[in-house]
Amino acid sequence: MSEHGSDPLLGLRQSLKSKKPLGYRKGSATVSSFSEATHLVFSPTEFIAKSTPTRLRKPGATSTDPKASPQDFFTLGAVYLAWLLRDAAGAEYMKQVRENGLTSGFVSVTERKGVVDWLHNKTQTLSGLISVQAESTTPPGTPPQLRGSGSLPSLPSFSKGTESTSSPLKRRYVADTADIEVVKRIKQNEIELKDRNTVLRGIKPNNFTSLKDSFAERLKKLKEGGRSSTYTSALTTSHDVHTDPKLQLKKIKNQYPIIMISSSPTSLITMHNVRKFLQDAVFEPSQDARARAAAEGNARPEDMIPIYRKRTTIDSSGRESEMQTRYAVVDSTEALAKFGADAWDRVVCVLTTGQAWQFRPYKWDEPKTLFHHVKGIYFSWTNDPPNPKIKDWNVTELKIDPNRRHIDKAVVAHFWRILDQWMSTNKPSLVQG
Repeated sequence: MSEHGSDPLLGLRQSLKSKKPLGYRKGSATVSSFSEATHLVFSPTEFIAKSTPTRLRKPGATSTDPKASPQDFFTLGAVYLAWLLRDAAGAEYMKQVRENGLTSGFVSVTERKGVVDWLHNKTQTLSGLISVQAESTTPPGTPPQLRGSGSLPSLPSFSKGTESTSSPLKRRYVADTADIEVVKRIKQNEIELKDRNTVLRGIKPNNFTSLKDSFAERLKKLKEGGRSSTYTSALTTSHDVHTDPKLQLKKIKNQYPIIMISSSPTSLITMHNVRKFLQDAVFEPSQDARARAAAEGNARPEDMIPIYRKRTTIDSSGRESEMQTRYAVVDSTEALAKFGADAWDRVVCVLTTGQAWQFRPYKWDEPKTLFHHVKGIYFSWTNDPPNPKIKDWNVTELKIDPNRRHIDKAVVAHFWRILDQWMSTNKPSLVQG
């Protein structure tokens, strides 16, 4: 029986509002678990069967009468179980629902939050909730009566004045039947829109403060450790450099990577034209460059040629900065030896002509071994056929056009891009800036 009439939802909502624990009954006996119970006990004189259909309609159903179509509505037990497991995770909620005997007809995880908010009186609207239709036994057209008029004492001297001045109570509004049917049809066609935020929004708040604090402590230690190690290494390096002039000279030299080219006179890139090609991005035939240098009084090229290259970098804030990097170009191991014992550790690129004799005086005289330690580049004319000798050498072939000088800039840019990528992967300590 229920003091809330025929609406179990209002009874459940009022009982939860009073914050009194609900009891369970099986027939006339009291039980301790929801799964064993057949009735929910709201008070000693108020209990309702779990299987009683409520006014909460299931998704996709169109019926408006729980008594006529109880299968289209959630039972009281399903609604109460959604409230009882309101803090459970999705998987745990489904598990508990099945263990309590509801294999079908239960409130889904995505609809649970709306049901719980309505039961807690946080919202007055609930998707699928059919409004209460109060039944009146008063025939239409009956004049309204004052409540409790029979128990009031009669006042003869003022009875006429009271009847003429007192306003009757307002009659309850009765909606038009046609309007009700129109509203029903509109509501049946309504679709509640849900996005990923509303579906994934949980009920139980998560606090990640402990996780944040643990990582903050680790980051603090890493920053302090990195700062102290950098300071110590800077002091040590500064002391060594200032105390030994040889170490100072070696430090200055060691910050420049080295590019080795072939000493063959038939090579496309020689000591005569390498600076104009790699630095100015203009190819000049070696014979023309040699003749021009001889006319200027420089018959013999230097054994080491510095190459200066401008690079544009973009930092994390999007600011562009231009810097100049330096490379050293040599064509013999004798010139390379002038850089010190660790010169081969600074060699980043070898330009080859495809002739194996070029590598005989090198530290690694086998082409496959050599190009495992340095980046190999093979320059050839655009109309030259493929060179079968370099097929297994792990080198990159770049083409130079004999006549079109306007494409030299693209070839040189490609060369520097390949070398930058190789240095970043294999010798990052030589990357400047």
